[in-house]
Amino acid sequence: MDFLSTEFFSMLFSIIIIDLVLAGDNAIVIGLASRNLPKEQQKKAIIWGTAGAIAIRALATIFVVWLLKIPGLHFVGGVILVWIAYKLLIGEEEEENIKSSSSLLGAIRTIIVADVMMGLDNVLAVAGAAQGHMGMVVLGLLISIPLVVWGSQIIIKLMERFPILIYVGAGVLAFTAAKMLVTEKLVVPFFAENPVIKWAVIVVVVAGVLISGKIKKDKQSTTTASA
Repeated sequence: MDFLSTEFFSMLFSIIIIDLVLAGDNAIVIGLASRNLPKEQQKKAIIWGTAGAIAIRALATIFVVWLLKIPGLHFVGGVILVWIAYKLLIGEEEEENIKSSSSLLGAIRTIIVADVMMGLDNVLAVAGAAQGHMGMVVLGLLISIPLVVWGSQIIIKLMERFPILIYVGAGVLAFTAAKMLVTEKLVVPFFAENPVIKWAVIVVVVAGVLISGKIKKDKQSTTTASA
């Protein structure tokens, strides 16, 4: 793949957006796990915990890229990613069971374990957006490191102030998922002969995620307001 091509920059843009919208979970994990540590140890917990989580995520992403080459699993990955995009919009919390630790090693262990358990969305999304290019996987992970360590809190505040960013991120995730669905080897011949149907499927998937997520979110807001 040409590193100055439109395909490269499109793929890189998708990976950056995915890392941006999903980095918030990592910030919450880090904050919850290290909040009871002395100030001088919090930075160490953040650095070593994030380093360990990134290393494991790198191996997991490479494994997923290899796994997605198996016929049928690309489609399954796309379906899972559609659900992840929907969950991102409706805002399901997964951080409630993350406990803080009073020891540095305990906090590091919690950060790594929680990040790995919650990292399926990021691993699958980056692997899908990279479309089998290991170099893009590595680049995506390199981009995610400073985002997680230094930028996550800013990202959370931006998404709270500009909720439209969540929809942009969910849209990119849904688009990545839709591309995984239509590029599955088992269905590629059909879509190659019917490009209009291919793009119709992509549009329906993205619109379906955004519209259903918006409806669900509005219902949640109405229920909360009336409670």
